[in-house]
Amino acid sequence: MAVDASATPTPVSPSGALAMETALEPGRVRLGARRGLRRMLSQRRLVVFGGFIALLVVVGLLAPVLAPYDPVQTQPAQALQPPSRAHLLGTDNLGRDTLSRLIWGARLSITVAIIAVTIGLAAGVTLGLAAGYVGGGTDDVLSRFIDAMLAFPGILLAIAITAALGASLPNAMIAVGIIGIPTYFRLTRGQVLQTREHEYVTAATVLGASRLRIVGRHILPNIVNPLIVAASIAASGAILSLATLSFIGIGTQPPTPDWGSMIFLATGYLSISPWLVFAPGVAIFLTVFSFQMFGDALRDYLDPRLRNR
Repeated sequence: MAVDASATPTPVSPSGALAMETALEPGRVRLGARRGLRRMLSQRRLVVFGGFIALLVVVGLLAPVLAPYDPVQTQPAQALQPPSRAHLLGTDNLGRDTLSRLIWGARLSITVAIIAVTIGLAAGVTLGLAAGYVGGGTDDVLSRFIDAMLAFPGILLAIAITAALGASLPNAMIAVGIIGIPTYFRLTRGQVLQTREHEYVTAATVLGASRLRIVGRHILPNIVNPLIVAASIAASGAILSLATLSFIGIGTQPPTPDWGSMIFLATGYLSISPWLVFAPGVAIFLTVFSFQMFGDALRDYLDPRLRNR
């Protein structure tokens, strides 16, 4: 019986299979990227609130171009002007344009959120990795230190730190970053305690990998997702904490435009110029709310168990 040679599969050498797989790899990457983008765009909250945060960042970066007036230039003759075509959100008690100060305040708030979250994230993750992986006495000492920090309400601790260092914007950012350390520490420590029991960590330990390599190559990459979510949510707390410190006079110092200080200055004119409180108050609310909702949506997107909820 004759055999059709065309129906017989042609053997592929290992090098040929590798070449075919390499040739198909860019297509797989593009397909995966498209699927990831579609899945991300299907998360409405992620798109809406992420878009608002991106808009806020753009406004902050382009503040010198978008602001119609100098935010610190005083014009006493135009003090407490109501909203008009010349001043869309009116003027404050010194004649400064409220809209311009609001735009520059967005730039300051985003900057503070980034710096404060970076400080808290770097310190908290480092201490959490050490406590969770090394364990023993290191874990006990670091955990007791964090417990001592948690004994104080966050905002009171920030006030104490800022008062001790001196009332200024850099010191306020440091204080806001410090009060975020316990959150990242506890999250990182808990994640490490779970991850270090996995088989791939045990295998790396048996093969003689150093602690630093195990933490950097096997543990940290697998706990990044919850840290990203925590950082996005903590950004809202950082903005709110700065506004609080500025409101009581130990954060941003005049004449630097800041939403919290704008509300404080407007409280004395609430009965005759309510728009002075309304504008920065709404800005703080929308920003904090957007970061909170973005973090919640990001958690759902990154967690496969919640992605299709």
